[in-house]
Amino acid sequence: MKRPTLRTLGGAAALALLLGGAASASAAATASDGDLARDFQAVDRNTDWSQVEKVKLNFSTYHPEGLAITPDHLFLSSTQVTEPTQKYPTPVGGYDRTPGKGVGHLFVMDRQGHLQKDITFVDGDMYHPGGIDFDGTNIWVPVAQYRPNSSAIIYRVNARTLQVTKAFEVKDHIGGIVRDRTTGHLVGNNWGSRRFYDWTLQGKQIRTWDNSSFFTDYQDCQYVPSAKMICGGITNLPQTPTAGGASATYELGGLTMIDLRSHNILREVPFQKWSTAGHVMTRNPVKMAATGNQLTLWAAPDNGDEGNGTELFTYHANVDR
Repeated sequence: MKRPTLRTLGGAAALALLLGGAASASAAATASDGDLARDFQAVDRNTDWSQVEKVKLNFSTYHPEGLAITPDHLFLSSTQVTEPTQKYPTPVGGYDRTPGKGVGHLFVMDRQGHLQKDITFVDGDMYHPGGIDFDGTNIWVPVAQYRPNSSAIIYRVNARTLQVTKAFEVKDHIGGIVRDRTTGHLVGNNWGSRRFYDWTLQGKQIRTWDNSSFFTDYQDCQYVPSAKMICGGITNLPQTPTAGGASATYELGGLTMIDLRSHNILREVPFQKWSTAGHVMTRNPVKMAATGNQLTLWAAPDNGDEGNGTELFTYHANVDR
């Protein structure tokens, strides 16, 4: 029997599996007996991930950041840098680098990866969209300055009408966001995912907490029932002197599941699959789903000017519960 891929996984099933919210509970029950949190708990370093599909995105993708999958569309956030940031010799105004210049993009594609619309974001020095999340109605997009300890705007984009609304501003670089379906709040992570924030939809800060893990910096996260999230991430580690030392870094990739109530790390595993350009698969956007005892992972690790351009990879893994 042919396994479901990005192209064949039914829209309602994919939505239910990716979101697991109350509105999709009945669809999930009929479409799949999978449970992403439960199945991810069975993942370890020996889990056999098999690539089942690779789709080249045939448009200028720049530096992909986040991925969201809806019944009708794929959404990919990306940063186009037109003037790179430059490090200051010493901090200036609390910043370690210049703001640079660029354009933020939210690419709207059909489920085969064909571009249908390019939504752009630029507000002063804020042009860096991060990891994104779909809550069943809206795509949530943080757009920040491309430097730590800076500022960001949280946008919501109606997934059906594509109407863009500015929700609120944050006095920090926010590199990723998820919608907690149990509280209705938004959970964001800052530069390097060293700190998390919990806000109401109006931007009232409820709490913050520090990341207890230093395994990877999270690039893209998703909500997982109930009151959890899974994040894909990367850290660049120096090589041994014989392999080039600190100038020749090694990309360590990984997946992490976090409890949104206790803030504890529930599961953390490496993911060392490599892209056409030689990057670890969790470098940029990552999303997952579960059906039966099979996990599906989508990733787009390469920039538009690398290797074969940005390719959307699909992996499957069977797990024992």
